[in-house]
Amino acid sequence: MRLSTRRALFAHLFVIAGLLPAQSGPGQTLPELGDSSQAVISPAQERKLGEATMRQVHASGAYLDDPEVNAYLNNLGHRLVLASSASKQDFQFFAVDDPSINAFALPGGFVAVHTGLLLMTQNESELASVLAHEISHVTQLHIARQIAGETKNQLVTLAAMAVAVLAARSRPDLASGGIAAAQAASIQNQLNFSRDNEREADRIGFQVLDKAGFDTRAMATMLERLQRTLRVYDSNTPSYLRTHPITYERIAEAINRAEAKPYRQVPDSRDFNFVRALLKSYQGTAKDAILYFETSLAEKKFNDESATRYGLVASLLRDKQLERAVKELAVLEKTAAPHAMIEAMAGQVLSQAGQRDVAIKRYQAALQRYPNHMQLVYDYPDALIETGQHAAAIQFIEGQLLRFPDDGRLHQLAAKSYAALGKKMQEHAHQGEYYVRLGNLRGAIEQFELALKAGDGNFYQISTAESRLRALKQDLADQGKEFGKLASQYLQP
Repeated sequence: MRLSTRRALFAHLFVIAGLLPAQSGPGQTLPELGDSSQAVISPAQERKLGEATMRQVHASGAYLDDPEVNAYLNNLGHRLVLASSASKQDFQFFAVDDPSINAFALPGGFVAVHTGLLLMTQNESELASVLAHEISHVTQLHIARQIAGETKNQLVTLAAMAVAVLAARSRPDLASGGIAAAQAASIQNQLNFSRDNEREADRIGFQVLDKAGFDTRAMATMLERLQRTLRVYDSNTPSYLRTHPITYERIAEAINRAEAKPYRQVPDSRDFNFVRALLKSYQGTAKDAILYFETSLAEKKFNDESATRYGLVASLLRDKQLERAVKELAVLEKTAAPHAMIEAMAGQVLSQAGQRDVAIKRYQAALQRYPNHMQLVYDYPDALIETGQHAAAIQFIEGQLLRFPDDGRLHQLAAKSYAALGKKMQEHAHQGEYYVRLGNLRGAIEQFELALKAGDGNFYQISTAESRLRALKQDLADQGKEFGKLASQYLQP
């Protein structure tokens, strides 16, 4: 699928975020509408809707598959979740590779942040204020309440849009039309109801922001900055401002709430600065990124020198200036305190510079200190594979899969190693699990069928593969039954 088609498809997913319900957290105190909304769609159904949509997000190519960025968003997001009424609810935060200004919540606790919005924020508290707002949309069941008010019409709209998204991979032209048609019937009601949703999400989000220890003034400053972008974009309003309309009333209320709290100066975390530098290194051409960081360092225009030097190393690595990257890495390590992202960057620089044995030792030492840093968890076995140490890579990966059984990238690495060792059954089984995480059930089924034909598995492996194949076929059949009837109704050729 072309990049323009993928972005167009993913843009339509924002509509789903505005029309599907959100899951309630335990111990939630809500008006009576809360119960009726859950009667329409249960939390379990909502989670399934969210998971199905996430599979399409992965398949569309919009998901930013960057362990550093997504790990940071999840750490920040869960810090806020723990301060909310939904501390026991499952949330997943992820980045969308898009320079536009947007963030949104999908059903079931999936929260997305565009890279453009992340780079727009001036401090970590501003970013936290956006996440707190989106978390509050989920915990307050905003769209579920709207569905409860207009059950029949909203469920028809929801179903039509779900079908449109699921059809997008094979018929993107019909999918776009289906989503547009589904949107038209309910857009006016959505806009009329959204003001109350936004004000409540602001109020609850402010409480979450405060309880989590962030600067509460950041919500007002972020709203003001977003409103100022209206003058820049004119008629081409950013997605976030279309789905989250900013009003002077919202800004005034945010200011009043902050003034009622004592002043709190909250420094940004190093992770915030490092992740922003990493994202900046991806912008424009590699040479543009190098020039940006060189200028920032020369003119001392930075909030965090070590993060700026990290960004320079990342940009040099992207431009394949490996000799200079090694030199700048040495400068970074002399001037910066230890950090997991520096260790991961060092391993990548050394590996690509041809010093793979040094890189492997570096990864081993770093994993002793940062065992849960996913970039290291991925890069270490990858370096082993590159040096032909497939048995060592398998031993490490299988140990990590006991900790992270649903991690698609680990399954992909395992498939690569087993292929090199000639173990076909294990290769295809892990490749199948990788496809499952991408939402490609047909591809996964094909891989498990190949695994069973390989003829090199033991009794336990064969039994496991047979059981997994039956489950995947059932999942595919259930998906077809659920959406087949609606597809024929809404997506006629």
